[in-house]
Amino acid sequence: MHPIRLVLVTVMALAASSCGSPPSSTPAAPATPAALPAATAAGWTLVWSDEFDGSELDRNKWVPETGGHGWGNRELQHYTGRPENVRVADGKLVIEARRERYGDNEYTSARLKTAGLMEQMHGRFEARIKVPRGQGIWPAFWMLGADIGKVGWPRSGEIDIMEIIGKEPATLYGTLHGPGYSGDKAFSQPSPLERGIFADDYHVFAVEWEPGEIRWYRDGVRFHTARPDLVTGDWVFEHPFFVLLNLAVGGLWPGNPDSTTVLPQQMLVDYVRVYKRGAPAR
Repeated sequence: MHPIRLVLVTVMALAASSCGSPPSSTPAAPATPAALPAATAAGWTLVWSDEFDGSELDRNKWVPETGGHGWGNRELQHYTGRPENVRVADGKLVIEARRERYGDNEYTSARLKTAGLMEQMHGRFEARIKVPRGQGIWPAFWMLGADIGKVGWPRSGEIDIMEIIGKEPATLYGTLHGPGYSGDKAFSQPSPLERGIFADDYHVFAVEWEPGEIRWYRDGVRFHTARPDLVTGDWVFEHPFFVLLNLAVGGLWPGNPDSTTVLPQQMLVDYVRVYKRGAPAR
């Protein structure tokens, strides 16, 4: 992953955008099952979730971020909170990127965060998602340190659980950003599909984050691991983080839409679940 992160100030720093780096090698290992029960599984206890079973976005769980300033990656969309761009339908969260003039931008989409509503240190963070397709299309499921407003990015830390770009439709990237390993120097690992592309079906993307270690999973298979001894700078992952979901259009890494790009495109999220280590209370 190759965008160059621009360090922004004040509100822009609060809205630091996801990005990654060239992959580093990490051995694969067996992992927890792809489909976890709703309450507990493999030593994890569910503490927060959104199953998107209602008729509208739960504003007690999600905060829409809005604006069209490029988000540090020269993205082209204007994020809105309109139902045209973000809604709940048929048991799914729908984030829709559209080709339409809005403000000074030629595209619209949506970006959601749990900042101030759900912030947690350590745990299993999991979502079942069907990503969109097309050149310049960039879906992401990721996390930022809740102290970003005080310490800035990348000292806040960033955990990219899932990023897939349209020009590499069969490759998932899991990435860690911190001081000394951010932007195009981030600690990243690809996970390619054996057949087809990610937009063909739903997949389960997850990280298991424990003291001194973060593990990435795709459909129950571990494909990346980070520890303090593996990164090339300070380990800044022992404090609360919040979750983000967004669908970007264009940017330094994915490139911009071209004549082959079909819009609108939808990122469909079946659920987001957050667990803590341990058995449920009896």
